[in-house]
Amino acid sequence: MSEITAITPQVKDKTRCNIFVDGRFYCGLTLETTLRNRLKVGQTIDPEKLSQMQLESEKETALDKALHHLTATAKTEKQIRDFLSGKGFLPAVCDFVVERLKSYNFLNDGEYAKSYVSFAAKKKGNRLIRMELRGKGVSDEEIDGALDELSKEDELSAAKTLLEKYLRGKTADKATLQKACRYLMGKGFEYDSVKQAIAELGEFGGDDYES
Repeated sequence: MSEITAITPQVKDKTRCNIFVDGRFYCGLTLETTLRNRLKVGQTIDPEKLSQMQLESEKETALDKALHHLTATAKTEKQIRDFLSGKGFLPAVCDFVVERLKSYNFLNDGEYAKSYVSFAAKKKGNRLIRMELRGKGVSDEEIDGALDELSKEDELSAAKTLLEKYLRGKTADKATLQKACRYLMGKGFEYDSVKQAIAELGEFGGDDYES
């Protein structure tokens, strides 16, 4: 058994305290955890039990930080894990928080993907949307499910809208249309959608933009 030799408040976070065992810093705990377990200076304690208290304390802290992080915008599971890892939380704590958030339905990658597609499809093509969602950790299956709700007509309509904005105030010559084509391709639109968008503007003469 070991002895708690000091309990001091943390300077940067008044809701937490430092626990010293046998004269050395052992861990940080929330004040709530410290009070709930009635820890006090001079108390003998099994270090293993203290480590378990620390794990439970970290779970509470991590969950609180994750919930606060979610208040601004929805997040994917990967984004939450990356956020917590960046704060120094252990994988076991991250696992706990993710599962708890899922149980609250605060984390749902499938729904996140659908919402993201609904917003992004107005200014991006499917290829770029897929790449961005993969970067956020969304599975291909969930991405497919979200993109399946878009029709080819939806992508074509978005491509035409962006094309019209891009060409506004410009001379629609061959060089400009080639740049417009590259612009839309860079936005993730499929080549067939880009080609059709330009062709449907009529006045630009179908395939005249191709080199």
